Amino acid sequence: MADDRAAFLAAEIARHQNLYYNGDAEISDAQFDALWDELRSLDPGNPLFSRVGRDLADGWPKARHIIPMGSQSKASSPEEFMAWASKIAHPLYLVQHKLDGASIELQYAAGRLVHAVTRGDGLIGDDITANVRRMIGVVSFLPETFSGGVRGEVLMRKSVHAAKYADKANCRNAANGLMKRKDGEGSSDLEVVCYDAAAEAGAKPPFGDEMEKLDWLARMGFEVVPSKICEGAPAVVEYRARVMDERPGLPFDIDGLVVKGKEIDPEDQARPRPEKQIAFKFSLEEAISTLRDVEWSESGASFTPIGIVDPVRLAGTTVQRANLCNTNMITTLGLRIGSRVIMTKRGEIIPKIEGLVENPADSSPIPIPSTCSCGAILVDDGTRLWCPNAACPKKELHRLEKWLDAVEARSFGVGILAKLHASGRVREISDLYRLTVEELAGYERMGETSAAKVLRNLRAKTELSLERFIAGFDIEGIGELIAAKAVAAGFDSLGRLRSATVEELDEVEGFAEITARALLDGLSALSAQMENLLATGAIRIVEPRRDGGLSGRSFCFTGELVSMKRAEAESLVKALGGSVRSSVTKDLSYLVTNDPATGSSKNRKAVEYAIPILDEAAFRALIGKAP
Repeated sequence: MADDRAAFLAAEIARHQNLYYNGDAEISDAQFDALWDELRSLDPGNPLFSRVGRDLADGWPKARHIIPMGSQSKASSPEEFMAWASKIAHPLYLVQHKLDGASIELQYAAGRLVHAVTRGDGLIGDDITANVRRMIGVVSFLPETFSGGVRGEVLMRKSVHAAKYADKANCRNAANGLMKRKDGEGSSDLEVVCYDAAAEAGAKPPFGDEMEKLDWLARMGFEVVPSKICEGAPAVVEYRARVMDERPGLPFDIDGLVVKGKEIDPEDQARPRPEKQIAFKFSLEEAISTLRDVEWSESGASFTPIGIVDPVRLAGTTVQRANLCNTNMITTLGLRIGSRVIMTKRGEIIPKIEGLVENPADSSPIPIPSTCSCGAILVDDGTRLWCPNAACPKKELHRLEKWLDAVEARSFGVGILAKLHASGRVREISDLYRLTVEELAGYERMGETSAAKVLRNLRAKTELSLERFIAGFDIEGIGELIAAKAVAAGFDSLGRLRSATVEELDEVEGFAEITARALLDGLSALSAQMENLLATGAIRIVEPRRDGGLSGRSFCFTGELVSMKRAEAESLVKALGGSVRSSVTKDLSYLVTNDPATGSSKNRKAVEYAIPILDEAAFRALIGKAP
């Protein structure tokens, strides 16, 4: 199966490369990168990785490059860039706009332009000198007798594209199509911006480092790529944020930054994929917007800040809400109402504000709530803003809502639940199971038929795993996944969990002292309510399965499933002895998704860690549920 998938990917990549270089790209760069990364994980020795491009066109003479045109390693997020920077550790970083056009090498002999060569396969390209001589920014005769190569990018201005070539999808496609026309028509609408140079073999270059190289290019009369020196990797990340904000107003399209050191390293530059420079790309999952307001979402005892931003496109959708996580995030990023911010959507349902671009002069502090509706003073410990009142009515109501989720009683509306709670009839979970059809029918003009249906749905699930039972009681900081870790570690009954010590639970993977104490304190505080519920006989805790077909294997799901809901798929995994994860880690067994080419963080990590990726059909086959 892996060999078939690798062969398919190689064919698709070759097809898309051909379309890209002929100006008819069908997919985005992010989608292409996802295909490339998946092939590398399945077949790292594929011949495609030793080739760069496929822009060789019939009819044009061929020429060999002076400067090898390898491809660049890439980082699509600050985390990936920082990981690269920690390994390379340049003393200073030279950061340049990554121009989104077509690479060209201008070859000079004694200061005279003799050839202009396309990227081709990285070693040999098409000699399109006749067209390039007509392009803006090309210097036919240098003021010095330099012999060697000058590398640049063939570009079309956004204004030219809008005025004359709006039928093309973007500036890059239009430029790629024009630069190799046999009749040369349209070449004068293109420009060349330069960023690299090298003297011919054996000759001494007229520059000593990368900055001197850019100065030399400018003195020779070339338009030079915008560049900046950054001290330290965090400064590069900050600069990237500013460039993202300025990007819409730039005259040319860019799709990221090129980051390298100041020192010229010919040996590294000659590699098919240089190690000491990287393309720090922008992503379809990132955008710049303005923070206009902050709403505080109340869930049980917790108050979570949600940012309201100007509408912006992220990963194909328009969004205007972003998760701010907690007050620590607001303080650390220095966020204010009016801040220009970086928004990301890397697999999350609600986008996240990841960084600050700037705080305009008219920005203002973000108001933070100080009092709960129950009258208690809120506790702000940085990671969480919460109400400490154990008797807070909101906590009781949220626990009831959480329980209905745990038993999948979806017909029990939140409106009627709130009224039952407000009246005092239902204050704890066991009270739900003592409701009668007659009294429920009196609420919300429900009627006996509807009331009977609601109670039937509530009582349909009579058995729960221990982890779901605990999660249903809404203990602060304890969800089903963390409870499952305790169960898997041998604390597989309510009695064993209650008698455990903080030190014992602290040894469980995924736990720490704070989590262990939260679980034990929660079990102690809710012990009577748990016993009251079990005494009704409506719910029984079932022993965990140890012999399922998926024992020892873990699954993470991302994206939509077609034949079943994600909750159903997760329940099937657990019923067969497997475990479900919310994120991709190195020890994950499988990532399940119907769209592995989205470039989401989960897909990228699965490829990076060489974790098998299953589509829905393969997942169903694995669990014995093939259609």
